[in-house]
Amino acid sequence: MLLNVLMIIVAYLIGSISSAIVICRLLNLPDPRSTGSNNPGATNVLRISNKPTAACVLFFDILKGTIPVWGAYFLGLTPISLGLIAVAACLGHMYPIFFNFDGGKAVATAFGVLLPIGIDLGALLILTWLLVAKGTRYSSLAAIVTVSLAPLYTWLLKPLYVYPVLMLSVLIVFRHHENIKRLLNGTENKL
Repeated sequence: MLLNVLMIIVAYLIGSISSAIVICRLLNLPDPRSTGSNNPGATNVLRISNKPTAACVLFFDILKGTIPVWGAYFLGLTPISLGLIAVAACLGHMYPIFFNFDGGKAVATAFGVLLPIGIDLGALLILTWLLVAKGTRYSSLAAIVTVSLAPLYTWLLKPLYVYPVLMLSVLIVFRHHENIKRLLNGTENKL
């Protein structure tokens, strides 16, 4: 029990390290929370800088989701505990304690927490995101569709993890509520 609580706290703190804000500060770029879409994530960093910088943000956001979940997996924690740790990492990204609780949507971090389930799941998620993003030019719609399909993919591949993935999916879709409104109104930014 104590190990579970400790891992949840560690996951939240790791998730709270906003790579978009840190990298933009290091490169003297504008704060992504007040530029572009005002979201500290890889897509917005791409809008305000370049592909290599956005790729670095994406890599570190994925990594900060993978590290705590993989660590907890190797410590032998239960699937539900892994799910809570995954949610904690994403909550850290969304509401980072180190950045006044002003964070991003946690799509890359969510991808990172799902990677330890399996490379096959990761491949399905990437393929889904790419197909939707290429077909619609909406990063937010690609994220919403991908995360909505993640529980189904998990059920097909490793049913043991369906409930933790479902918890995560609900959280990510909820975080996109403003994007959903803009998509319905036709005012969402395209890639």
